[in-house]
Amino acid sequence: MPGCELNYTQSFPRIVDAQLAPRTTAIGFTMDDGVPMRFNGVERDRAVIVLGGSGAFYTSVEETPRRYASVMFTPEILDRGWPNPGLHFSIHEISQRAQDLLRELVRQALLVTSDQVTIAEFATGASIKETLLAAIDNAFAEIVPARWATRANTTRQFKVFNDARAILAGDVAHPIYSGELANQIGVSVRTLHDAIQRYRGVSLHRYLRLRRLWLVRKQLLAGAPSVKACALAYGFWHLSDFSRSYRSQFGEAPSETLAASRARPDSSSGRHES
Repeated sequence: MPGCELNYTQSFPRIVDAQLAPRTTAIGFTMDDGVPMRFNGVERDRAVIVLGGSGAFYTSVEETPRRYASVMFTPEILDRGWPNPGLHFSIHEISQRAQDLLRELVRQALLVTSDQVTIAEFATGASIKETLLAAIDNAFAEIVPARWATRANTTRQFKVFNDARAILAGDVAHPIYSGELANQIGVSVRTLHDAIQRYRGVSLHRYLRLRRLWLVRKQLLAGAPSVKACALAYGFWHLSDFSRSYRSQFGEAPSETLAASRARPDSSSGRHES
């Protein structure tokens, strides 16, 4: 459709950190009911709609498969009286009626757009876009005032979380611990813990430990010299506890990961030259 893209996604358990492209407005909502996802640090089982403006970030933790719809407008929408977009996506509780209308409209639009003959004879992309805009206008007109939404749409904790994520992504060669990370961001460990707890749903300690486990796994998959050397390099000094944690997280022993890596023809230790 001209200046408008409608997407339908069936997801799987995952963690998503994403940033919207410039000059784009995004609208998102669920197409089913189920276990609430953690979107920008909050979990809701009521009717909600999310809104992102040009360059906005969002983070989500999805523990079960869900179905979603998103509508992407390029260039961005600036003149319809929607809530002002900010640093990250905002989330708003809407009426059940407004959610049901959005869901049904998406189902009908997808049904129509799957038939090119129907599009040519009965509808145009512009008219479908206008109907979507009207339904979104209606949803924002029926926002339910809620204290949780005010908290969800504040940006202070999001900035702390985003700074932590950027620092961790920029240094994968060494373990980073809570005090060092908080110091680099310029906040207290407690403030950092609260931000991680909100956006990832786990404690700061567990978050950093899981990161170190993933870094060890990355090294083992690359054919590290030994499990012990790799574990110690990332701060796992209690090796039996490390092995239990690794198996619990990845479903196999670290030695099995390393053995499988070395058995691959393209691994550094077992590469075959032609």
